[in-house]
Order: sequence, then structure tokens, then C-alpha cells
Amino acid sequence: MKIPDESHPITLERAPTNVRVLFEGHEIADSDDVLVLKEANYPPVYYFAREDVQMPFLRRTDKVTHCPYKGDANYFTIYRDAKVIENAVWTYEDPFSAVGRIADRVAFYPEHVAFELGERTAAQLEAASVDEVVRHTDSGSGASQAEHWAPNVPMPDDEDAERDVDQPYKGVGSL
Repeated sequence: MKIPDESHPITLERAPTNVRVLFEGHEIADSDDVLVLKEANYPPVYYFAREDVQMPFLRRTDKVTHCPYKGDANYFTIYRDAKVIENAVWTYEDPFSAVGRIADRVAFYPEHVAFELGERTAAQLEAASVDEVVRHTDSGSGASQAEHWAPNVPMPDDEDAERDVDQPYKGVGSL
């Protein structure tokens, strides 16, 4: 075990804002309880409490790595929308005491997910259109298909609507 010092500093701070994680356009984590670990010259890492992560989309793997400053890391694979990203998430379940606050939290490799920083206000959530919030795709890419698909039938004209609902087969030659 190595202790962080001036040659290899490690700091842990609470994120000042809400942090969301998107995988293929779908939210996989959302929290205002995120720890930001800054280690030496590495990019910051966001550690999320498991209760703020969509854990049903994660499966533990057998992979274990060792960091001399943090301890043993275990990994999860993301399974979502027919996409499988092996070992894209990690956790330190029993980290060294210098970083003990990250115990049982999970972190995501940034090349596989997108991070959104900042909290949406209640007014922003209410003003968001359904198309912004819900995206239906066949491919699972997260991109909306709405603009790509023209309607395949015309909208009914109120004046042409058949008014006689009691005789559905009227005029078609059937009994």
C-alpha cells in the first residue's frame, strides 16, 4: 500500500452539482451525492452511490485489478439495449483508508458513457417535451428516430369520418 503524498496526490471532494451518466442516450445514473476523486495527473473520476445507479443494467465480472493507492477494484459489464460493454464500470469495495469514502461506490469509464453536470430545475423538467425525455429507437443508439420516419397513413379528415357506427359493414356487400 502506498500513501498519497505530494508526488502522487489524491483528493476526494463532493461534486458541487448533480451528475448524470448517460449510456447510449439512456440515463444509467443520476445523483447529487457524487464523490470526485482527483489523483495525480489523471482526469477526475466520479464515484456514485449504488442506490443512485441503475444496477440492473450492470453485471459483475471476474476481473480484479490492484491499485497501490486505492486497493483492489472489481468490475461490472454494462448490458443495455442489446449493447454489452465489458468491464466498463468499477468499484472499490474495501479500499485503503486514505480513500475509504469511495467504498462500495461505482465509477464509469468516460469512453463508454457521457456525463452531464448540473441539476435540472423543476421548471426545466416540466417544460421538457416528451421527445426530449423519451427516445424510442430500434437500434438502441439513443438517437430519436422521430425525424426519420414520415407518417405512413394520412391523418383522418373529420368531415370524411364515417358517422354510422352501428352498421360497420354498411355498403361493403357483406351481410
